[in-house]
Amino acid sequence: MVGIVSYGAYIPIWRMPLSLLDKRLSGERSVAGKDEDSLTMAVAAAINCVENLDRSKIDGIFFASTTSPFKEKCVATTIANVLDLRRDVFTADFANSVRAGTSALKVALDMVKAGTARQVLVTAADCRLGPPGSFLERTLGDGAAALLVGRENLIAEFEDGFSVSDEIYDFWRRDIDLYVNSWEDRFIYSCGYHKVVSETVSSLMDKAGISPKDVTKVVFSVLEPRRSGALAKSLGFDPETQLQNSLFGKVGNTGTAQPLMLFIAALENAKPDDRILLASYGNGSDAFMFKVREGVNALHGNKGVMSYLGRKKMVPDYATYLMWRKLVRMPTPRVPMSVSYPSATAIWRERNRIYPLHGVKCKTCGTIQYPPQRVCIKCKTKDNFEEVRLCGKKGTLFSYSFDFIRGNVPIGLVNLEDGGRLFVELTDVDPNELKVGMQVELTFRKLDLWREDGMYGYFWKATPIRS
Repeated sequence: MVGIVSYGAYIPIWRMPLSLLDKRLSGERSVAGKDEDSLTMAVAAAINCVENLDRSKIDGIFFASTTSPFKEKCVATTIANVLDLRRDVFTADFANSVRAGTSALKVALDMVKAGTARQVLVTAADCRLGPPGSFLERTLGDGAAALLVGRENLIAEFEDGFSVSDEIYDFWRRDIDLYVNSWEDRFIYSCGYHKVVSETVSSLMDKAGISPKDVTKVVFSVLEPRRSGALAKSLGFDPETQLQNSLFGKVGNTGTAQPLMLFIAALENAKPDDRILLASYGNGSDAFMFKVREGVNALHGNKGVMSYLGRKKMVPDYATYLMWRKLVRMPTPRVPMSVSYPSATAIWRERNRIYPLHGVKCKTCGTIQYPPQRVCIKCKTKDNFEEVRLCGKKGTLFSYSFDFIRGNVPIGLVNLEDGGRLFVELTDVDPNELKVGMQVELTFRKLDLWREDGMYGYFWKATPIRS
């Protein structure tokens, strides 16, 4: 048997009220923070997925996105390094279609079923931009999902699948485009979405010998809630009881991550023996049938979709959103900023210290230090350390200050649980929220650096733990 072992999701804490775009609108959509992108969101979802699991069993990791921060660089490899996975893990990126998330899931299921991998971690994240004032700007949200595929300790067993490819210009973004383009709505829904997803789902149910009444919950990629409801009804499903909530008005359409996020939301409320049908859309469709197993109860309350819906802060104004997405050019600081960031050679040499955040633990007295040192600060023993992974740790804010040159950026000293102290930037927090002793957790984020060599910088920051 093959199926889902664990899940994890991530939704940024920031929401943009749709009234900022049009005063007649209600609801909101998720917005990645100024130091977040598809890579950092995928890392957050992946950490939530594999927390407390044996990472040595993971033989592959996939990253799916239409908004990868790199056009030429394997992001899955970076995620594998951040998670501190084995060096011989297989990595691959899936791109260029919002169906890439389910395409990666299909490959992962096939690999595990064929026996070429014990477990494969599938991550998907997107941070897409719609043209200002358009329907897409109001409905595109940011978020990430992760699914661990394996054979043992399943929470959902894969029963069958079916895929259809379809050549159509409905949504697209050329290599020179900043925003997603789209064609006329009726053409998209009648000739694309409705026709293709109906064909795929009907073919899967015929192949599996399943009727609509045998399905507990149906999960569709959603372009617009009313259309997905009509699609479900045309296929014989009850939109009121069987169709998974689309999260429009709360999160929005998260692109490649959307079908996997909605599938995770369905799993969070599922009971053993429930049957879930998942179908994506994007130049075709992938459909999957899963049977929920007993293990799902152990993951209820895990960091899935539902745990993030109530954790939110509102983007104060539209100008802030434009600055975060770098859609407006800001004046350069009057005070010259000299930022010394290491070269590619230094990053490669220190990659374990940067990505999985390796510190050292003294073998004599057990003291943990970061960054790694040759001499223990407590017992003064020299060159007698073992590497320890610090990412994923929680901690307490020991003290804090502000970098006023960079715009009042908070910086903090964090005492980690089980030992160790970090000097890191604090993110997703207002200055008036800060207080000594507050509980924080580490989060992998993008650094705000301007580099002539065109490289991005990533490192760990601390953010308040929010219930």
